[in-house]
Amino acid sequence: MSTGGGTGWSVADQRGRKPSQQVRGLATALVTGAGGGIGRAICLEMAEQGWAVAACDRDESVLETAEMIRDEDGRALGLVWDVRDAGAAATAHETAAAELGPVDVVVANAGIVDRIATVEKISEEAWREEIDVNLTGAFLSLQPALSGMKERGRGRVVAVSSTAATDGLAGQAAYAASKAGLLGLVRTLALEMAPAGVTVNAVLPGMVETEKVAAMPEEVRDRALAAVPMKRFATPEEVASVIAFLCSDAAAYITGAWLPVDGGIGLSNLTLGRER
Repeated sequence: MSTGGGTGWSVADQRGRKPSQQVRGLATALVTGAGGGIGRAICLEMAEQGWAVAACDRDESVLETAEMIRDEDGRALGLVWDVRDAGAAATAHETAAAELGPVDVVVANAGIVDRIATVEKISEEAWREEIDVNLTGAFLSLQPALSGMKERGRGRVVAVSSTAATDGLAGQAAYAASKAGLLGLVRTLALEMAPAGVTVNAVLPGMVETEKVAAMPEEVRDRALAAVPMKRFATPEEVASVIAFLCSDAAAYITGAWLPVDGGIGLSNLTLGRER
């Protein structure tokens, strides 16, 4: 595991943020899948709200994410590791705590959606890879923080799921199943952690204007866009702002929630009239 270092004063104490913008007294947010897209946007938003950020990804682009935060006088650490590696996860948490302070927020964002295949045709290898990264990887990423959160009586866990978890997504059964598994994990963990004052929630993005989505063939983008009632895709920043809210004092009584950020894509488009 490699790191991008960073030292300095406490962002939470000295950046002049309003107390309501983060949970008072909390220190570090660890974010996986932070090399770009939604994950990078989450890191930048959390830093803007006053958190020290441990940005994690298996790609070294995460070091750039951390550098962007430090360039704005924030405190950040870039950690390169694979969420499927339990030992690396434990080391990442230890390093983040030693360099930045206790990890009181975990945002399990790392995920892949690389293959399109029906249930009839998907290979066991492809199935296992998406389950291992998207579901088991989230579990391994958040587990090391739980005992410390309980001891301190504070903490936030947010899992980035997908509307595919609740609506299904033809040709992407492994992805949909992995993201649905996150919802069960969130509900169960929310029950277990609530007595300690730790909240656990899920955010369910729809189509988000990431580099991967931007690179889709035009006909695929047009088809996806037609399914969104708001007739546009979300920005990574819009998803990040919802996650930052769930990590704030304002969301202290929200736990076990599944919050769609989807422009209405999960709503029925059925109409019995000529126009909607």
